Amino acid sequence: MLFYLTALFSGLLVLSNILGIKIFMIGSFMLPAAVLVYMLTFLVTDVIGEVYGKKTAKQTIRAGFITQIIALIFIYLAIELPPAPAFGMQNEYEMILGGSFQLIAASLISYVVSQNIDVHIFHRLKERHGREKLWLRNNASAAVTQFVDTALFITIGFWGIMPFEVLISMIFMQYIAKFIIVLLDTPIVYVLVYFARKYQMKSDRSNSQNLAFDN
Repeated sequence: MLFYLTALFSGLLVLSNILGIKIFMIGSFMLPAAVLVYMLTFLVTDVIGEVYGKKTAKQTIRAGFITQIIALIFIYLAIELPPAPAFGMQNEYEMILGGSFQLIAASLISYVVSQNIDVHIFHRLKERHGREKLWLRNNASAAVTQFVDTALFITIGFWGIMPFEVLISMIFMQYIAKFIIVLLDTPIVYVLVYFARKYQMKSDRSNSQNLAFDN
């Protein structure tokens, strides 16, 4: 189960970087298209941390960072390859996949800082409550980290591009939208934790039986 959760985490990160260029609106909320995908990465690390521990969650974050760097390198190489004469969309290709160095830096910095804060808060609460109150540590850690993530990304990514007042508005509007998503995803965390623990128990029993048989 851990293998699939880690693969899902890395895949969602890469996908969020590709989807992030599009901005959409729901009412007065202006959000990047990647918001739903990226928010799921915090859900996945909470599940991994809950079932497999803090150390494994941090290893997953590091793996995700490396995956993003590798993906960005290959995207850059793909953009720089000379286009064939029949390929008439090089400019569009660069526009969608290229991004700017400022936004890429903002994405990587906000990711590393917010994900590690999320794991730290989550496990401080887990040390206090044990297996109880999963909803509390899921929502409390996200309430802090989503503000940090949003503030860092928008400030670094749009500093010097947008007026300061607009940056503040973008931060708070996106934070409110993200926190609503966090509240809605809590049942999904419980479901994933249930199945991950069930799979882990089954795997532990199987390993114990194999060990006994070998002896």
